[in-house]
Amino acid sequence: MNTTLLDSQTITTTLSAGGAGNAGTTSLNRSYFARRNTLDWVFAALVLTGGLYAFARYGAYMDVYEKGILLAAIPAAISMGWFWRPLRALMVLVTAFALLGIASYQVDGAGSLARADQVFWLKYFLSSQSAILWMSMLFFMSTIFYWLGMFSSSKNGQSATLELLGSRIAWVAVGMALIGTLVRWYESYLIGADVGHIPVSNLYEVFVLFCWMTAAFYLYFEEQYDTRALGAFVMLVVSAAVGFLLWYTVVREAHEIQPLVPALKSWWMKLHVPANFIGYGMFSLAAMVSLSYLIKQQAAETRWYKLTPLWLLGVVLCFVPIVFRKSPADVGGSNFWAGYLLVSGLIAGGLLLGRKRIAARLPSFEVLDDVMYKAIAVGFAFFTIATVLGALWAAEAWGGYWSWDPKETWALIVWLNYAAWLHMRLMKGLRGTVAAWWALTGLAVTSFAFLGVNMFLSGLHSYGTL
Repeated sequence: MNTTLLDSQTITTTLSAGGAGNAGTTSLNRSYFARRNTLDWVFAALVLTGGLYAFARYGAYMDVYEKGILLAAIPAAISMGWFWRPLRALMVLVTAFALLGIASYQVDGAGSLARADQVFWLKYFLSSQSAILWMSMLFFMSTIFYWLGMFSSSKNGQSATLELLGSRIAWVAVGMALIGTLVRWYESYLIGADVGHIPVSNLYEVFVLFCWMTAAFYLYFEEQYDTRALGAFVMLVVSAAVGFLLWYTVVREAHEIQPLVPALKSWWMKLHVPANFIGYGMFSLAAMVSLSYLIKQQAAETRWYKLTPLWLLGVVLCFVPIVFRKSPADVGGSNFWAGYLLVSGLIAGGLLLGRKRIAARLPSFEVLDDVMYKAIAVGFAFFTIATVLGALWAAEAWGGYWSWDPKETWALIVWLNYAAWLHMRLMKGLRGTVAAWWALTGLAVTSFAFLGVNMFLSGLHSYGTL
């Protein structure tokens, strides 16, 4: 009891020792709204004005649920901008350029898709396809600069400069992805009022969603932990998704906007799909952090057969073309997969030969473990929400909450996998090697649920097939 009182008195004395001049203590005692600065309130006013204008301008075309989503998005956007201030600039710039792109389609008071090839900044920058191609190139460039920073000298700041450049390019890529998504949303309505829909309805659109969401969440962790070394690993999975996106665009012309199938004509899609892909993105991020954990752990290993993560990565990378070459859509994809194998071999070889250098640059095991845990926890929360929303959507579309469709079954397997991981973490103190291997294996399970089901199984979700 005496010890408790002493500790309490010590804490009280410490907090009050700085007096009125202690900015940290003052900040803690101030209310949430009192801590907002002028730019925070300006940002809030812009979001509120834009949201209310959209409600007044387009409310007549929305049902009650869509109106509710729009109104809820206003405080959500303000809160996110206040929570993580770099998002404010991103939101403002993306909105400005998206509106410029949308306005550029207007001629004589009506929109025309033909202007995508007539207006300079639409043709080369702001049309949906142009913006998404810029996103693709910028994510590749970001990955390259992160890896150049990983292997560059840190004595003269060259490494930090290259990594900073990789980070800034990733931010621009996220911005271009969002611009492309918003403009594509408008373009779908130019095709026809019955065609217009939020662009999260097929593999092409959700891969764009996956890329920018995964990168954005990584950039948050990068700032919070003050380390850019993980960018080299996380951007690998983003670049892999971009590679698939480009392949899918070439072999299927997937960038063409298509009308929704009847089952997708629901406002549930606006909630279910983004929540789902926050889960997929965070699980992928956690897997790449776990890979860096295992590489750091085995950096000093000299026996080649003990370097399991690297050999396993090489096998998986080489196995991917075999799987996708079986797709009926892959016509004339030999050159693409030859290039893929070359790049994959360089990545695996670079990791193998440079593992000691990489390990020295990576943050501590404690940081890696913490990022892995937080990524899985956030991903699991959103994946759970998405699963519940999906069940409600299924009840509306197909008359039942659960039908053991292959996609639903594999979503349940993914959910159980990460539920077990979190249970072992919180109840049994799961840490270290086992946790890292489990998270890395989880990426294989998640990938099959995401893509494998679409490729090899059929069911109610067959509208997402390759």
